[in-house]
Order: sequence, then structure tokens, then C-alpha cells
Amino acid sequence: MDLDNFKNINDTLGHDTGDLLLQLVGQRLVHSVRKNDSVARMGGDEFVIIMEDLSECPHEAINQVEVFTQKILTILNQPYQLLSNTRHSTPSIGVTMISNHKLTIDELMKRADIAMYSAKKAGRNNIRFFDPDMQAAVEQRSTMEVCLNHALAQQQFMLYYQPQVNNDGVIVGAEALLRWLHPVNGIINPADFIPIAEETGLIIPIGLWVLETACHQLKLWESDTAKTALHLAINVSSRQFQHPDFVEQVTTVIYKSGINPTQLKLELTESMVIGNINEIINKMQALKKLGVKFSMDDFGTGHSSLSSLKKLPLDQLKIDQSFVHDIASDHDSAIIVQTIIAMASNLGMDVIAEGVETEEQRNFLNEHHCLNFQGYLFGKPVPVDQFEQILKHNPDLTSMNI
Repeated sequence: MDLDNFKNINDTLGHDTGDLLLQLVGQRLVHSVRKNDSVARMGGDEFVIIMEDLSECPHEAINQVEVFTQKILTILNQPYQLLSNTRHSTPSIGVTMISNHKLTIDELMKRADIAMYSAKKAGRNNIRFFDPDMQAAVEQRSTMEVCLNHALAQQQFMLYYQPQVNNDGVIVGAEALLRWLHPVNGIINPADFIPIAEETGLIIPIGLWVLETACHQLKLWESDTAKTALHLAINVSSRQFQHPDFVEQVTTVIYKSGINPTQLKLELTESMVIGNINEIINKMQALKKLGVKFSMDDFGTGHSSLSSLKKLPLDQLKIDQSFVHDIASDHDSAIIVQTIIAMASNLGMDVIAEGVETEEQRNFLNEHHCLNFQGYLFGKPVPVDQFEQILKHNPDLTSMNI
């Protein structure tokens, strides 16, 4: 068991007050356990309770532990008087049953620890029991993290390109999407490795590689009159955007590659623009001075306020595919899509819909003045050579007077 957000107590009230809280928690735990149970503080804000003499029936034993841990939650949720301050503190509890005496103490502690972190991920102030699936997930994540550390150096990443088209069906650009081609496991879903890259900080060098590779591709397209007007959108992660040198990195890559920066579009998400709005705007403005464009990805699924949105120097709103998927059958989704289109128009922004898979969806969007599309109806994400083959069968941008 450990205390949720204990660091905040130390940071705001001081370490002496933090130590007092630990003493009070220890006292409550000692008074809560049975005579045969043991309580120990392992260090920091981490405590261990050993319960003995449980029922021989596993189901009954688990029920006993559940009743006890719920009691602990209730007791530790009561307010603490910390000198002149009254504070609340909650615990996260992980439980493992000692049914296999071949396990070492370290292995048992590891299992309880895994369960405790599962409780934290579930929202804190929770109880979770260890199960083998947790262990498998942790081991899989650990293995992936090791592999991810070597993936960039071993050139296992590549960019796929998904067409973005206008209402005439002309490919006006693409979104560059990161793919990890593992030598043993094949293509790994970005949803499985991007969060790990974010947590470990590896997203910084990976994101820089994406930017450099995308700009190199834009430069190659500039030399072909049929492709020179193509724009390329890339996703920027929250951690990447928040990096102090982000603007400098993007600026350096643009100058080194020699691209026309107006063809580069950076896609941000709503969750990224919650916080220091002035700092966010300053970064965006600095890059917009170079000609870089910004798109708000997955719009409508985040928590950004309209007052913040209108301050951001965005060029485009991207309608999330969850709304597009149901526009023909769900009234609420249709209303949301129409509202986003109208909002973008009133704010002087372009709008593009992602996840367009049917003509019915496309026709609805067209009728309501969304004139840019991305989705399987127009093409899946593919390697650059396949994307260029698709371009050969698409109307020439130069012939469209764009």
C-alpha cells in the first residue's frame, strides 16, 4: 500500500508534515489489523501488511481480505490533522495471495507492487488483486520498452502515408503515420508503443526522426511538378510539443531540409493545449511566422474550452472519426459534425473529416460544406512508394489550378 500524491504533501507543507502524516497512517494501520497480522513501513510512503490465518477456502480468504482492505480504505480516507492543517490522503492497495510457497519474498512483493500500480491506474484510492495477466502485461511492456530503445538506432521505423483529398477527389496531401516494423513481431500497432515512448521520453528522438523524414519527403516532392503542391501533416506528441527546444528543433529541420514550410502541417490534440495557453500560443506563433500550419486533431473528443480554442492560431479543425462513423444514423453525431463545420467556418479555419469510409458519409459532409476528407474510402496508410502509385492515378493538382 502507498499513499496517493504523497509528494504533494511534502512539497506544499514540508517534509516534517509529511513525516507526521506517515506516523498517523502507521498508527491507524496498527489499530486496524488483527492480532496475528503484521504491519511494516518499507520506506517512503509504502507500507506492507501481512495477513495470516485466513480461511483454507480461497474464495472465503479473498472475501476476508476484501472486507479488511475496504475497512482500511475507509479509515485512511478520514481527514488528518497535520499541525494547523487538515488534509485528506488516500491509499492505493495491491494484494497478492500467498498460495504458492515456492515464490520468494521478492517475487511476492513484486506481485503486490504490480497490483498496487494497477489500483493507481484505476484512479487511485482503490484495491486490486494480483492476477497472472497483470504480470504478463508488465513483462510484455518491459520487453517492448527494451526493444523500443533499439528500434530507432536499428532503423525499424518508417512512415506510412494516408491520402487527404478535396471535394473533387484530388489528393491534396497526406498524413504521415509512424509505423514500427519489428524484425520478429512484424508491424506493431502505434497504440501499443506510443504511450511507452511518451512515458520514457523516447518520443522526443522518435518525434524528431518523424519530422526529419517527413521534411525530406516533402523536399523530394518539391522537385516533381505533379507533387510540389502536396502538403504533409505529422502528429506531434504532448511531450514533444512541451519540450523547451521544440520550436528550435522544428526550425532547424525546416532550414536544413530546405522545404517550403507552408507545406508542413503539425497536428496537435485538444489535451495538449490545456495548461499554459500563452506558452502554447507563443510556440505556435513562432512556427507560423515560418509558414508552418497547425491542425487540431481528433477535435471534439478532448476538453479544451472554446475560449482557449479561439485564441489558438489554428489553420484547421479535424473532425474525429468517432463522429464521422455514425453521421448517417446517429442524430447527435450529425449535429456535432455540423456544429464543428460551422465553428471552423466562423473562426476562419479549414475543416477535414477523418475516418470517412462510405459514400454516404462523404455526401453528408459535402452537403454540409466539409470539403476535405481522409479515410479508407480514399486510401489506407501505405508506404511512400505505394502512395506515389496512388498519385499516378489521381487528377494532377497542377491541372486543378490549386
